[in-house]
Amino acid sequence: MVEKTEKIPNLKELEKEISEFLSKKFGNNIKVVTPMQIPEELSLEKQTNPSGSDKKINFDLKPEDLVAYLDQYIVKQENAKSILATKICTHFNRIKRAQDFPDDYSDMVGNIKNNVLMIGPTGVGKTYMIKLIAKKIGVPFVKGDATKFSETGYVGGDVEDLVRDLVREADNDIELAQYGIIYIDEVDKIASNQNFIGADVSRTGVQRALLKPMEETEIELKVPHDPISMIQEIEQYRKTGKREKRSVNTKNILFIMSGAFSQLSEIIQKRIMDKGIGFGAKLTASENNTHMLSQVKSEDIIKFGFESEFVGRLPVRTVFENLEEADLFEILKSPNNPIILGKKLDFRAYGIDIKFENEALQLLAKDAVDENTGARGLVSAIERKLLLFENKLPSTTLKKFPVTEHTISNPDIALKAFLESADTDSIDKEYARLEEEEKQYIRQYVINNKDRLSDKYGLALTPSRIEVVAAFYCRHVTDIGNVIVKIKHYYDEIKKIELFFFKHHDVNIVLEDDAIDFIIEQFINSTVTVDDFFRQLSRDYELGLKLIRDKTGRNRFFITKQALLNSEQFLNDLIKNELSMSQI
Repeated sequence: MVEKTEKIPNLKELEKEISEFLSKKFGNNIKVVTPMQIPEELSLEKQTNPSGSDKKINFDLKPEDLVAYLDQYIVKQENAKSILATKICTHFNRIKRAQDFPDDYSDMVGNIKNNVLMIGPTGVGKTYMIKLIAKKIGVPFVKGDATKFSETGYVGGDVEDLVRDLVREADNDIELAQYGIIYIDEVDKIASNQNFIGADVSRTGVQRALLKPMEETEIELKVPHDPISMIQEIEQYRKTGKREKRSVNTKNILFIMSGAFSQLSEIIQKRIMDKGIGFGAKLTASENNTHMLSQVKSEDIIKFGFESEFVGRLPVRTVFENLEEADLFEILKSPNNPIILGKKLDFRAYGIDIKFENEALQLLAKDAVDENTGARGLVSAIERKLLLFENKLPSTTLKKFPVTEHTISNPDIALKAFLESADTDSIDKEYARLEEEEKQYIRQYVINNKDRLSDKYGLALTPSRIEVVAAFYCRHVTDIGNVIVKIKHYYDEIKKIELFFFKHHDVNIVLEDDAIDFIIEQFINSTVTVDDFFRQLSRDYELGLKLIRDKTGRNRFFITKQALLNSEQFLNDLIKNELSMSQI
């Protein structure tokens, strides 16, 4: 069935509508004037711009690859990670397959998308996980709050605005936007009120407005009755002489929704208990909330207040677990977590470096549990304990701030000691102790994840290179991924030195891994550049290696870290060995 398209107004109709709008708003002081004549009519073929595209997506991730990526950032939630990774990978691989082998899908009627409903309390990583997935996949991503829809009405304009936002996120690339992800949070807030008598249209209306985009529909990029959109259309018409219809097809846009659904477990429990009574079964004690939610069925969500058509468009469901104290501590310890990294950046803004003792992090995790807001409680706990220090320490000469168990347990007393202490050596020693603890943890983290990190970043993580990674992390505020990216950049630049040396001196040198890592350390710890090092290498080795080449004919030399530390001894030993070999 072909949907009837609205007639596109001609230029005069557009001018009239905009003029009336401006006249009402500003009186007769502003008018729209057309300085040139433009053809009135164009053929239908030129007026329309089919949303279908030949542009293909480049996607080859497997579910386990995506789970491994999420494991770097998300604590716990193994089941949720597995379900999301599997269904999202299937969604995009299926799109790719349909593009590569269109005949396999040509006879299919309808399109069932893997739209996802995520259920779980606040602060357990729902939004964070979807952002990570969108970043990893490389598709545009927008987030909207369902509460906004219920506040502004149920006409559907806000729902369509999310699709338009997707195009903006894709830098106006409509084809790319049609493979994007729309994430709607707090969707439980648009459930119809169970205590409301009569039709709760403001909420059910939002659900109905979402039905078509969640399945497949065409959404105009031009916003109806928006003067800016009309002016842009006139401007486009003047430049090209074409009246272009721009729309987005939502067939391949993935919709992911989440909410706390705080009363849902009670509905599930009642269903289970009623069923038990019906079969003469024995009633059991109330089970924990997560286990109860894991047994959710469509009928429970409908009873919660959702239309059956809406529930049917969310075939994939996953339940997030509550975070306990041990989980919150693990989040704080993670080298990729934005909470501690953010606090480090706060103090680094004043030239102060901060390190955390494990016992201090455990106390913060314990305080966060009392907040009962999941990982969000960690932010509140840290701000509450360190705000005094952030206020006072920038006015002192202190440049190192070791956060210990005492700092968190007694912030007022600890702050007073920092402000009154004239013994900065003790502070430096405490900081050095925490820095060494952090380095040991990072070293072990990289060892445990060596294969995955090596494959991901294309860099062999030798023992000496792991030491470089740990040292770099401790001296900079960034996550492990960015550390390895930076070191890989240094590695690539250093490998170029071998080519430069051969090009300039006609001598082939190979820098061993320990030599490369030693050079990287120089780059990290000083202002030495690649050019500086090349000049130094030329001064130390050019004449000696050329002499050996001319005497023996050998033209490939392996340079170790020890050779860099003592070039004279290295060349002397090399000359002796080569000359003795040539005399045999």
